[in-house]
This record gives sequence, C-alpha cells and structure tokens, in this order.
Amino acid sequence: MSKSVPFATTIEVRDRCLCLRLQRAARTMARHFDEVLRPAGLTNGQFSLLMALNRPEPPPPGPVAELLAMDRTTLTAALKPLERLGLVVVERAPEDRRRRRLVLTAEGLGRLAAALPLWRAAHADLEAALGERVTLLRDLDLWGRPAKPRP
Repeated sequence: MSKSVPFATTIEVRDRCLCLRLQRAARTMARHFDEVLRPAGLTNGQFSLLMALNRPEPPPPGPVAELLAMDRTTLTAALKPLERLGLVVVERAPEDRRRRRLVLTAEGLGRLAAALPLWRAAHADLEAALGERVTLLRDLDLWGRPAKPRP
C-alpha cells in the first residue's frame, strides 16, 4: 500500500525545520571558511583538527574525537591527509605502547599559525555581521557542548 506525504508537508518542513536550517548554515559556513583558509593550505575541518591537537601534550584520539563530535573512524580518516602532508604524526604512547597519541608536527604548527590570522579576521567579520545574534554560539553549545580539551 502506497502512502503519500502531501507537498504542503514538504513546504512546512522546509520553512520550519531547525535541523535543516542548521545543516544549510553549517555547509555554507564550512564553504566560507574553506575559502578563507585556502591560502594557508587548509580546509576548515583540517584547521579545527589541527587546533584540537594544539595542546601541551599530544592527546590520544578519544578526547580529540569527542571534542570534534566525531567517531574514531571518522577521525582516523580525517587524519590520513594530514599525515601524508607531514602535519600530524600518529605515534605510540611512550608510557603504554598499546595506546596512540596524535602529534602536531612543526610543519603542522606552522600551517596552523599561518591559518590563525585568516581565521581571526573572518571570525571577527562574522561576529560583526551577527551583532547581537552572536548568542547563537551559546545556544548551539546547549545541544552539542564539546568536552573541554584536557591538557
């Protein structure tokens, strides 16, 4: 038996769905920051990942995946191009050879440092454009509050 969903329902979802709007905004924002970070040779996802690795001690994959709201398989896939570029090294933890840790290389740190002023300028422009609506950041954190990175 075939059931149908009225086209009016499609319009309702298009006009009211918070998830759809957040997805569209996230894709638009991702494309924007990809363009902004291109001169540093990074995508927005790579910038976020490198920034998540910028800690006093190289972190294990688990806390990084948690911070970025990724599963470990997705994190592993995201690390591969960064490893090929020499920006990240995955190594065995000296205290327990069964564990891994993610090391930001000197080249990775340099690329991150080159990207940071680009990100800061774009972010300042975005905050200025949002004005009072910048409370959106706090609102979004209610849904997807990342764990604070452990040193």
